[in-house]
Amino acid sequence: MPLSHDDVMEALLTVTEPDLGQDLVSAKLVRDMDISDEALAVTIALTTPATPHKERIRALVEGALRPLLGRRKLYLTLQADAPQGRSKLPNVRHVLGVGAGKGGVGKSTVAVNIALSLAKAGAKVGLLDADVYGPSVPIMLGLKGHKPVVNADRKIVAFEAHGIRCISMGFLVGEDTAVAWRGPMVGRAVQQFVEDVDWGPLDYLIVDLPPGTGDVILSLCQALPLTGAVVVSTPQDVAFADVLRAVKMFGMLKVDVIGLVENMSYFRCPDNGKDYNIFGPSHSEDHCKAQELEFLGQLPIDLALSANADAGRPIVAAEPDGMLAEKYRQIAGRVASKLAVLAFAAEKTEAGGEGFFGARPSA
Repeated sequence: MPLSHDDVMEALLTVTEPDLGQDLVSAKLVRDMDISDEALAVTIALTTPATPHKERIRALVEGALRPLLGRRKLYLTLQADAPQGRSKLPNVRHVLGVGAGKGGVGKSTVAVNIALSLAKAGAKVGLLDADVYGPSVPIMLGLKGHKPVVNADRKIVAFEAHGIRCISMGFLVGEDTAVAWRGPMVGRAVQQFVEDVDWGPLDYLIVDLPPGTGDVILSLCQALPLTGAVVVSTPQDVAFADVLRAVKMFGMLKVDVIGLVENMSYFRCPDNGKDYNIFGPSHSEDHCKAQELEFLGQLPIDLALSANADAGRPIVAAEPDGMLAEKYRQIAGRVASKLAVLAFAAEKTEAGGEGFFGARPSA
């Protein structure tokens, strides 16, 4: 049965990329095609290596092309090719800040486990612990006591742990040393972490920001432009009031807020399986709807989380098949999808409507 390039492209017009809401052809996600009497080989670009829709896209493409195959075999390649976000850093596609309106909400735990979830999904991920007054990443990643080294290019070599690269003020100062710095000094230190660290190529650089909305975080965001931010809160209404301050601060800095993660939402008792609202009932999802802020998900209190973190084993690495790890994977997938949509919109505007990858492939 004859098969042409146009036949295949017409079939792929029926397949919609879930995040972009556009068909694969219009979004220019059809990367390559080879047709012979024995086989049809097609390469489809994914919007991000951490997309939660990979298997769904595979099934949709296979279903659309199956009626055209006849006796041919289908060789389908899904190629992860994260678009460049608004990151100004060389070799870094997206810089994602994880912040909170106040301390004590588990922001660093969320940042670390989102980073690990993205890495486990196939992305290249770095983690910058910019919480200079309370750096906890070295302990959480099992790197306590490590000291940075400099390579031949006089760049600080980022440490590697659990599949991600990281750097932290905690590697430079002693555990009992107080970092009594003003905002501009913090900004310069973070800028040095960015410019003088050998991160290598990254799809995502996750930045664990200091809590609050003062001059420290303002200096940080000016020194390190973010392509997006996630805010972390707990269920109390008073905590959401702090979230709104953080959201407004990011708005002032022209940083897109990806959404809110609610941490410590409830406690699931291991003895009876019941959930208990330790901090009272949550209204965060309703608050987010009222503020047109995406609600990324809830994370329960887990007895194993703290013990594993103290031992240098974040929960996504320590219990990858557990309930909490699955929740982090879902949140990370939503974050990756939202960043891909933002990058697509920006690149489409710059390319005059061409989408990610320019013109159609030739037959």
